[in-house]
Order: sequence, then structure tokens, then C-alpha cells
Amino acid sequence: MLIDGVFSGGGLKGFALVGAYQMLEEKGYRFQRVAGTSAGAIIASFIAAGYTAKEIEEILDELDVQSLLDPSRRILPFPFMKWIGLYWRLGLYQGKALENWFLEKLAAKDVYTFADVAPGSLKLIASDLTNGKMIVLPDDLPSYGITAETFPIARALRMSCGIPFFFEPVRLKVGSGDTIVVDGGVLSNFPLWIFDDERGRKERPVLGLKLSRSQEDQQGYPINNALNLFEALFTTMKNAHDERYISRKHEMNIIFIPVEGYSATDFDLDEQSKEALLEMGRSRTRQFLKTW
Repeated sequence: MLIDGVFSGGGLKGFALVGAYQMLEEKGYRFQRVAGTSAGAIIASFIAAGYTAKEIEEILDELDVQSLLDPSRRILPFPFMKWIGLYWRLGLYQGKALENWFLEKLAAKDVYTFADVAPGSLKLIASDLTNGKMIVLPDDLPSYGITAETFPIARALRMSCGIPFFFEPVRLKVGSGDTIVVDGGVLSNFPLWIFDDERGRKERPVLGLKLSRSQEDQQGYPINNALNLFEALFTTMKNAHDERYISRKHEMNIIFIPVEGYSATDFDLDEQSKEALLEMGRSRTRQFLKTW
């Protein structure tokens, strides 16, 4: 059965999305179009490039996640300099190793730019902080004077996965200045709306895969200190737009995968945790498909 798919962000918790994709593939579902933010953008891009669920699992299983953390350059080799560098470079890690990894894996399927996938089959979300707006890639690139078809998907992924302060943001050269672009999750962590036409209709069934509990099952945020406040503030900010769109009608088409016990930036994730996330995705999808 042909469907469209939307994958939420969630950093390293995205292993659960791979487990969900495995179960969908096993049950005969195939994605015609895919979209995503951050971790969801990675899964969506690999699917659009032609990777099977098994191949994606193998790619992630062999990945040394620590190798993606390339520290920002600093003049003096003192540990405290990385925090001073953060002030100027806006991120602890360059993100070049991450982009090169995307490039390598996509190239293995002869996919380099958006021209190498079917038109309209892949849409990724990023956040333009300079102009305070969301970017849908590749659709919005012409407004920046960039040819959409020749834009590298690896660079688009780097933009969508650019966790603020963690990775240095991507700087798009627009005119005489730079446009700062970061993680799409800042503005839309779950773009379930992306395949709606002008009247809000869908061309085919759209299945959402969301790394969280449903709205009904979600608990409030305990706010007892400034750190709690920041976490609640950021979570509310990145989810508010998407949660407003989701209704009871939409929840019927969303696989909710509760992964609150894991960190999005836990780059020391052990094999047991990876398998637990994969199994969580499989089991939630298996349960969902019984009634969908």
C-alpha cells in the first residue's frame, strides 16, 4: 500500500523511528513521499534515497556516533576555550563530520541533490533564525536565490539537524550577508501538515511517526528551577505549532512512540539502549497497525 510519511525530530531517540519503519515495511507499506525534521529528516532522506529498513539499521549499527562530534576550531588548546569559542561560533561542534557522513551514505545510493530523488518526494524542515521563519527544503530555496534542484541533500540535512548551541549553524550566503539556519525542531518538530493541499486535503493516506506520547497521555512539566524552566520553555516552543494542528482526527493517523526516558543528545548511547529504542518503535507500530 502506498502512503506518505512524516517523521518527527528527536535526536538519538530516532532509533525508534527505524524500528517503526521496519515494521511498516514488513507489513507491505511503501512511502511515496516522506518528510521530517532533524532525526526524522535523516530517516526520510534515507527512505527517499532507496534504503530499506534493514539497511538503515545496519548503517546506524556500524556508526561510531562520537566520530560525528568534530569540535569547533580554537586558537588555544585549553578545554575552557571551547566555551569561549561557543560565543563566536555559536556551536560546540562544527557539524562538518555530520554533513560528510550524510554525503557518504546518500552517495552510496547515487543520491547527491534534490534532483536525484523524485520531484516532491522529500521535504525537510529547518529554521531561519535571521528572518524568524520556517524553511521547507527544497521548496523555499528559490526565495534565497538558490536553485532547489542542485542543492545537496546532505547540506539540507545538516541544516535540519543543527541542534542550537550543540552544532554550529549553517550560514546561507544571501546577498551581502549571512542567513543563520538551525534545527527545524525549533519551529516545527513534527510537520504533519506538510502534505496538505490548499484546501487541507491529502493526496493519499499520511502516516505520522512521532517520538512522544499522545496529547492525552502527556504529563505536565515540573518547574522547580531555572533549568526546568528552560527545558519546558524550549519544549513548548518547538511543539506548539504542531500540537495546534493535531486534532483527534489526525491522532488516528499517528504512531506515538514514547521515548521520554532517553536524551536527544546522548551520543554515548549503548547497544542495549539502541535495541530498546528499535524494539519500542517496532512494538508501537505493530500495535497501531492492528486498528489502522
